[in-house]
Amino acid sequence: MDEQNRPIHTFQVCHVMEPNQNNWLRSGWIQRQAAQRVYVELRFTLRDCNSIPWVSGTCKETFNLFYLQTDESLPAATRFRPTDYAKVDTIAADESFTQTDLGDRVLRLNTEVREVGPVTHKGFYLAFQDVGACIALVSVKVFYKRCPATLRNLASFPDTVPHMDSSSLVEVRGACVENAEERDTPKLYCGADGDWLVPLGGCFCSIGHEEMDGHCRACRPGFFSAYAGNKKCSKCPPHSSSHDQAATICHCDKGFYRAIKDSSTMSCTRPPSAPRNLVSLINDTALFLQWMPPSDTGGRKDITYNILCQRCDGIDGDSGVIQCEPCEPDLRFIPRPLGLTGTSVAIIDFATHANYTFHVEAVNGVSGLGVAARSLANVSVTTHQAGELPSGPALVGVVRKDWASQNSIALSWSQVEQAPSDIVDYEVKYYEKEQEQLSYSSTRTKAPSVVVTGLRPSTVYVFHVRARTAAGYTAYSPNFEFATAVEDPDIADQGQVLVVVTASVGGFSLLVILTLFLLITGRCQGYIKARMKSEEKRRTRFHSGHALPFSGIKTYVDPDTYEDPTQAVEEFAKEIDPSYICIERVIGAGEFGEVCSGRLRIPGRMDIAVAIKTLKGGYMDQQRREFLREASIMGQFNNPNIIRLDGVVTRSRPVMIVVEYMENGALDSFLRTRDGQFTVLQLVGMMRGIAVGMTYLSEMGYVHRDLAARNILVDENLVCKVSDFGMSRILKDDSEAAYTATGGKIPIRWTAPEAIAYGKFSSASDVWSYGIVMWEVMSYGERPYWEMSNQDVILSIEEGYRLPAPMGCPVTLHQLMLHCWQKESGQRPHFNSVLSFLDKLIINPSSLLTLVNDVQSFPDSPEDMPDYPLFISIGDWLDSIKMSQYKNNFLAAGYTTLDSISTMSIDDIRRIGICLIGHQRRIISSIQSLRLQLHHIQQSGFQV
Repeated sequence: MDEQNRPIHTFQVCHVMEPNQNNWLRSGWIQRQAAQRVYVELRFTLRDCNSIPWVSGTCKETFNLFYLQTDESLPAATRFRPTDYAKVDTIAADESFTQTDLGDRVLRLNTEVREVGPVTHKGFYLAFQDVGACIALVSVKVFYKRCPATLRNLASFPDTVPHMDSSSLVEVRGACVENAEERDTPKLYCGADGDWLVPLGGCFCSIGHEEMDGHCRACRPGFFSAYAGNKKCSKCPPHSSSHDQAATICHCDKGFYRAIKDSSTMSCTRPPSAPRNLVSLINDTALFLQWMPPSDTGGRKDITYNILCQRCDGIDGDSGVIQCEPCEPDLRFIPRPLGLTGTSVAIIDFATHANYTFHVEAVNGVSGLGVAARSLANVSVTTHQAGELPSGPALVGVVRKDWASQNSIALSWSQVEQAPSDIVDYEVKYYEKEQEQLSYSSTRTKAPSVVVTGLRPSTVYVFHVRARTAAGYTAYSPNFEFATAVEDPDIADQGQVLVVVTASVGGFSLLVILTLFLLITGRCQGYIKARMKSEEKRRTRFHSGHALPFSGIKTYVDPDTYEDPTQAVEEFAKEIDPSYICIERVIGAGEFGEVCSGRLRIPGRMDIAVAIKTLKGGYMDQQRREFLREASIMGQFNNPNIIRLDGVVTRSRPVMIVVEYMENGALDSFLRTRDGQFTVLQLVGMMRGIAVGMTYLSEMGYVHRDLAARNILVDENLVCKVSDFGMSRILKDDSEAAYTATGGKIPIRWTAPEAIAYGKFSSASDVWSYGIVMWEVMSYGERPYWEMSNQDVILSIEEGYRLPAPMGCPVTLHQLMLHCWQKESGQRPHFNSVLSFLDKLIINPSSLLTLVNDVQSFPDSPEDMPDYPLFISIGDWLDSIKMSQYKNNFLAAGYTTLDSISTMSIDDIRRIGICLIGHQRRIISSIQSLRLQLHHIQQSGFQV
């Protein structure tokens, strides 16, 4: 009976009284279809052996699951052979029933799921072996997992079966839905559990369509979409409409237009009305026209004005109509006759006693597109209306320049003919040629000469001269152009200095006056108190023990000092619109989610390559805070050797941290794959980049705590940048790299002794870690302290042991490492000293030529040497450094004792057939340590 007390069919066996049971039940042939990994769900009941009397030793409480793969079903007469079947697992019950349960009709049903496979043949059989249990098999469900067909980012993805390898993802390319176009190739990854992961790329709706419930719908009448994208259709702009579906543009209503440069999203507009209140004003030298803008601009702001001129002097004798013709070409308009943006113009050099008609036309971007009349305002002017219009011929001949300085020009002229009356004086009008303006300057003189002053150096001026007689002014002379002298640069510099000094003195005086005023009114005291209060509040956020409030350097602020950590993210990290981020591929998996590479496409800027860290779904608030904490730290740094934070995405999902993309990845793996490919000077350059970044961090008061080659990233130009400003991910990836102490886990091999023992992290402990990084660089990514356990590392360092120089390491660099590994933190160099030392090495490369000798100098007394584990055989020694594959090489070459290998050189290592550079380096470094150990033992009076 099942849980609802209904009868069900079961396969059951209960031969518990007889020993050595071997009962089999086999399924029919099951076609595997598209499956690569098969799952079997078993539902069964099992009786507790303790509830069955007299079965001690013969009753079992488990059964076994087997399977057999074949390409076709076996003939019915085929003999069953258990040895042909592969075992899947032994199945045990979580709950067993007793005799009492049978009386109460209580069914204790167990459900177990097992994975079978990988399955490669066309089908398979399942078999169940009973070895003496009291069991009933209620149901067997056989199934496989697949990622179901789905729609993502306007792309459809088909049913997909995961790979046999549960750790690999199936990349599936999607197809855009109807009326959609590819933006970036749409991809999804199918996981082993049948879940879709990491959507990349996608599609967007074509023009005339909008996204709606994962599809692209045509725009309704009255709406349009001019650009492809996933935005909603826009309502037609004013004075336009669309009557069909899927409109890409709204057409203008009658009488309205769009200019060629207008976008389709702009309103339709019309030409402006005529200018208003056009008036004229004339004096003895110029005619002025002024007007007001049109009352209707047509809905546009690009209004300009054109001046059209006609001269109307004669009258047609037959028709009596005034005859007009275009104005003379030498009539000048200031600033110009066409394309005016202002509402006034000056006209000069007009004829006397003439009739002019001026038309002022208002135009905008759509003028001329329709059949509308021109927007004109008219005014007629007779030039003899003025009382002082020029009359008669000009009495001034050629104007000459007698001399010129930087600021003055001396002019003189002669009369062309005898004046009808005595000349009272002369008027000289002048202006700059390059900046012809409405305003000009003039001066008067009684003599036929003048010195014009107050001019600009190296500038061309235009001069007109006219005479004044008792009858009035005569006409102006023709234009004459003369230039002032070239400016002396020395004098100009002095003048600029004088201006700067004068401005500075004036500014200082104003500051003194303002300060006195504030002191008198008492406002200064209030300002100082408010300022002190603000500074005090900010100082409370400084990282304890590292604040440098008076150093003049920006100080690191610990995000944990904020009551709400999201405030730190908002203050130090820039929010990025997720539409600007284009994810291209998955490059790894972090503690919080996937790590991808892609492009950051901010409008108006060049695309840049970025790495994107994502926060997987279903996170807790605490995980989100921990994820974003690193961004609030990185956002405070700005240095070419610190990984750059480009921004974060916190207002949509997934939450992302966007940083610059480093093409060559982590420094340790980068060096391991390029063993021996760099010069010593190149390696020193990498160390210098790391030192630059750490000097910056130490001056800001930030302690890294996890400085290691794995946390240094390398770009395509071999620039090294410090990264990973949180320890949790690295420590979880490598349990052996961390040591649990009070306050959390510590990366032992890179950490200073005082930090391990007492948790005292400081810039000095970072210097110790930097020395380890130097060793990693020179050893091309070798593991510090090789295969020593964490406890052995702690003990050895405490007893004075320090890492030996890697093969090919210059003496000066190893000395710097040892200086960084001083036991007393106060005796270690500061990062700025390390940087200065590396700069000297780079400037003087010859200092890097002296390499550490094969035999290092021994200490003065055995007491200075630590005790190390002594390996009793060549095999034990090679096992300890993970080089056991070379045991035969050493034995065949006659090296059978520790004493014999202690004299080996690098050439000996190569001679016995060890060719890999990394292996050579590991063995020779271990031999160097062994020499010190043997020397210590011999000095103590013992024989090896």
